[in-house]
This record gives sequence, structure tokens and C-alpha cells, in this order.
Amino acid sequence: MTRMRAVDAVVLILEKEGATETFGLPGAAINPLYSAMRAHGGIRHTLARHVEGASHMADGYTRAKAGNIGVCLGTSGPAGTDMITGLYAAAADSQPILCITGQAPVAVLDKEDFQAVDIASIAKPVTKMAKTVLEAGQVPGVFQSAFQLMRSARPGPVLIDLPIDVQQTEIDFDIDTYEPLVPSKPAATSAQAEKILDLIAAASHPLIIAGGGILNADAADKLVEFAEATSIPVSPTLMGWGTIPDNHPLQAGMVGIQTHVRYGNASFLESDLVIGIGNRWANRHTGDLGVYREGRKFVHIDIEPTQIGRVFSPDYGVVSDAGAALDALLVAARGRGGASLPDFTGWAGECTQRKSTEHRKTNYTDMPIKPQRVYQEMNSTFGDDVTYVSTIGLSQIAGAQMLHVYKPRHWINAGQAGPLGWTGPAALGVAKAKSEETVVALSGDYDFQFMLEELAVGAQHQIPYLHVVVNNSYLGLIRQSQRGFDMDYEVSLAFDNINSSGGAAGYGVDHVAVAQGLGCKALRVEDPELIGEGLRVGKELMDEHQVPVVVEIILERITNISMGASLDAINEFDVLAQTPADAPTALTPMSELAAAK
Repeated sequence: MTRMRAVDAVVLILEKEGATETFGLPGAAINPLYSAMRAHGGIRHTLARHVEGASHMADGYTRAKAGNIGVCLGTSGPAGTDMITGLYAAAADSQPILCITGQAPVAVLDKEDFQAVDIASIAKPVTKMAKTVLEAGQVPGVFQSAFQLMRSARPGPVLIDLPIDVQQTEIDFDIDTYEPLVPSKPAATSAQAEKILDLIAAASHPLIIAGGGILNADAADKLVEFAEATSIPVSPTLMGWGTIPDNHPLQAGMVGIQTHVRYGNASFLESDLVIGIGNRWANRHTGDLGVYREGRKFVHIDIEPTQIGRVFSPDYGVVSDAGAALDALLVAARGRGGASLPDFTGWAGECTQRKSTEHRKTNYTDMPIKPQRVYQEMNSTFGDDVTYVSTIGLSQIAGAQMLHVYKPRHWINAGQAGPLGWTGPAALGVAKAKSEETVVALSGDYDFQFMLEELAVGAQHQIPYLHVVVNNSYLGLIRQSQRGFDMDYEVSLAFDNINSSGGAAGYGVDHVAVAQGLGCKALRVEDPELIGEGLRVGKELMDEHQVPVVVEIILERITNISMGASLDAINEFDVLAQTPADAPTALTPMSELAAAK
């Protein structure tokens, strides 16, 4: 046993648990922990400009690669309350991040001391555990339990609050014999897998809904293997996008009332059995439940027992880690040898055929630029290996309708919480985790303005990523939703900026000037024929200078994006069915896939 301060034990535990990437701000009440990090040297740290931004950086870092746990650090009082939005975003999407706050001394916690707030009580609803540690001897056990909780069952965030005197109290601790606790994850049984295959055998048009739980389980390969073994088409959710490549013949297209593709909704409405794996039946996915459920049976597989039946009661529910469920389904399918399952290649071929025809127009040449053209150019410029980061708004919705994603964890999105301002700091966390890859953030102008000060973090720490800002100087999604109230009220961001010129004139904030002032590179595009060149130049600047690069694209001020209240009643705006030049190509014919089974 070695005598050391509690915070020295914390640093050693973080290193042994593999949580060595931290984002935060030092302060009086957390300085002991920073002193331990400095002395030990095994923990990397990125200095944020705002603690909420730091929490989103930790979130992005976690989402970028399987097994990552980002750590957010802050002092007492407002630092903890600033973290709450980050904790909510992580909890809503089942992401394990660890937030550590400093706290006033134990003796004054009930005396309204300076910056002494009961952060554990505030954070409890949006964490798996939130605890103020009052005894230094409990620190190792609390952290050990925290890591097990974050990784067990449905993953999620934890907040640990450390009073400054607890941090500095000496304890006996032996890191050499410390061992991480084994996470607990439920697994489907062979009997449950056989039951699901029985339901599949009785179906004519089965469809798999692939949720974010498959990414959490690092099981995308297993999903594709099961789909290919059974010829069942797969529709990824917004959180599961990338679990099966967009150009795979069994990728049937995203379903939803906002983030969706036309052919995905059309195929879903033809299905008779829906197998949800690691998904939540989110309302932006289902829309009106009467339409969504009518004429089809449902299987729901999820790691969290309380998710089964939360939105609607499935015909069959299984509590299981997505990877374990796919393992069981693969064993059961191989055991049957295909003999007792129908041949779904014809049905899968129908879904593939829809995919080649039911697209919205993107090849606009209008000026000001229509947003659809932006996504066409992004697909063409960035190719298969890019990682996209986005959060909310018409930019995200249109992006999900028109971009292409080919790999797991290459679409990173705050799906349920959707906090404005998340995109930029999250992209910094993603770029830290994917330093050898191209990371592209996608924001509307309002999302971008929320936390744009964090661009300085990327400049200071040389964290390069490309930030595409589609600027219509509007709260576009809110403006579109206000149409139902026959108003356009307090949603315009436009004003005559006395310092702006060119394409920014009349659009208010000069994003190029702001980004440059924060130490980044930036450029503006106003001509649709120059979007691709602007994106390529932006990437070249990013690679050369190793800082964030902002590419602002000036859009027409009002564009309505297709969405509706139910899958069969999507309001289309300016639609042209087409097969765009950037549609996924090189699809394997279903006949070849069937022959390979």
C-alpha cells in the first residue's frame, strides 16, 4: 500500500480504466486534481472556453470510437451546473462520459458557502450516478463503481463531486492490485433467438430497424452478417446510421418523419414484421403510432428492460445487449441452415429498386444557394471515409435526408436532446479521437453561434476539423414549425452588420470574421458551382494549418425541408424524383448476394 492524496489515486484509476482524455477548466476547488494530473503525467487535457463546451467535447470523444470514455473536469458551483446540458445529451443517447467537479469543504456544504451547490442532486436525473464523496477513503471505490456503471447495461454518464478537503486527504491505495469491475450486460437466450426466427419465418416482408445500441455494442459487422444470412433489409435509425453502409443492397434507407429518405419510408410501409435492435422507437422515427404500427408485427430487442413497452407494446420483447442478441440470432440462423426461413431476396430486391428511384432533387443551380445542393457537394467532395458531426435544425434534418454514411461511428449526432451549440465542441472531441481522419461538422447559423468560442480551443490545441455552416440567418426549423401558427416571429437572425460586406451583408453575424478572430481559417461561398471548390480548399487549409476551418455557405433565406406528422403524410416541398449523380452506386445485385449465402 502507498500513502497518497485521494486525487493522486483518482489519476491512477483514470489511467488504469483507460479514461485518459480529459476536457475542462481548472478552478480553485478542482486545482488539487489538476496538481495530481500534472505530477503524474498520464492524463491528457484540453482547456475549453466553457464547461458546457468541455462536456460536449467529452461526449464527442466518447462517441467517436468504441470503448472511449471522455472525461469532463470543472470547479465547484457553476461549473457543475454548466455540465448539466452535456450530461443530458450523453444520457439521452446512452453515452458514458465522466464528469468530475470540485466542491467546497465538507464542513461548509450546508452553510451556503461560495460556489457550494448540491450538484449531485441537480445532476441525478440525467446520470446513472451522481455522488458527492464525503470520505476520502471512499474515493477509489466510488470511481471503480462509476466505471462499472457507465459500461453496464444501457451506458450513460456519471458525475462525481469531490470536496476540496476530500481531494487532499491522504489515503492508503495500491494501484497495482486495483482491477476494473466487470460490466453487467444482459444477453438473449437461444430460445429467444429461435422465437424471433419463428416470427421471421411467418413473415413476408421483414425489416430490421438498426439502432444506436448496435454501435454501443460494437456489433455492426454482426448486423450485416445476420442481414446477409437472411436477406432481410435493414433501416438504420438516426443514431444507428452507419451500422450498414448506405451502398449495401440490404440498406433500405432511414425511416422517419423528419430524418428519413423517401424510399426508406416507402419500404417500411410495405413491411409486415419489424425487428428493432438497440433502438428506442423515438417519435421522430415513428411519427403517428397508428400509421407506424398498422398491419405489422414488432420485435423489440434492447439492453434496457424499461425500454421494452415504453412507447408501445411489441409482439415480442427481448432484454439483451445488441451484440449478444445478434450472436444468438446468427447461431440460430446457422442452425436452421436456411431451410425453415423464406427466401426474402425478392422483397429485398424491391427495397433496392426503390432506392434507385425515390430521391429528392439536389442538383439546384439557384442563387442564393438552395441547401439541397450543399449536401450533394459534400457527398461528392468527402467520399466514404468522412465522419460527420451534427446536432439539430433544418441543416441536420436535410443532412440526414441527403448525405451518405458508409461506416459505423461516421455519423455522430446528439439525437434525443439535440442541444444547440453541441456540434462545434463535440466535433473537437471527435477530432481528438480521430486525429488521422477527416471530421466535418454541419451546423446552421444558430447552432454555430451558440458555442463558437470553442473554435479557439481547436486553434490553441491544433485540433483540425472542417465546420460547414449553412447560413440562412434564420432559426429555420422553428420558422418552419411556426407556419402552423401563421407566424414568423422572433426567428430571424438578420440585421445590417455595419462591419459586413459581400455575401454576409444583411445576414447579421460575420461568421468568417469571427472564426478568423478566434485563430481559425474561414471562407465564404455564395455560388452553388463553387461549393465543391470551397469545401476542397477548406480541407486543404485544415490539413496545412492544423486548425478548425469554417466554410460558410450563404443560402436562400427560406427553404422548407420535407417532413410531416406520419410516415404516409410527409409534406414534400419542390420535389423531383430522380437518381442523383451522388446516389450510392456499385450495389451488389440481390441475385449475387443470394448466391453467396
